[in-house]
Amino acid sequence: MTQKLLITTAIVSLFLSGCSQNAPDLKGKNNISDIDSISGETVSIDENTYGNESTGNYNSSSDGFRSIYFDFADYSISSSMESNMNTNINVASATASKIKIEGNCDEFGTDEYNYALGLKRAKAVKDSIAAQGVDTSKMILVSFGESSPVCTEPNDSCYDRNRRVDIRLVK
Repeated sequence: MTQKLLITTAIVSLFLSGCSQNAPDLKGKNNISDIDSISGETVSIDENTYGNESTGNYNSSSDGFRSIYFDFADYSISSSMESNMNTNINVASATASKIKIEGNCDEFGTDEYNYALGLKRAKAVKDSIAAQGVDTSKMILVSFGESSPVCTEPNDSCYDRNRRVDIRLVK
């Protein structure tokens, strides 16, 4: 009887200790709003690489809008995207139609993480456009997470192109 109790206790102890996980720290480094402390990596977007139509570079937005590109695991709009944002604000101001702001991510991270990051990127662009007087009721936010890549090659240039917000007119 004592031997059965010891074996059962040992098995239950092993099972419970093997399944334990640390609880997420919602105020600190496991929170998506503090993502820099998780990744530990900073990637800068070269302003000459993205959104410059004269050099034949990338833009997956349509209807006169220009894509906004983001650093790895970041959702703040960099100063190198200022020209693209000004273009987007002018186009959004001139149209009476609703616009769809689509947040996208590279393939790194879980589906849930990338969905949330894509939504934060879209919201950052929406807030920037709204700060210039464009009516927020004309804006629809969508996050595609990692599900809508424009490039699928396994290299840094391709990953950079997928970390973006595209803007389209709702037709």
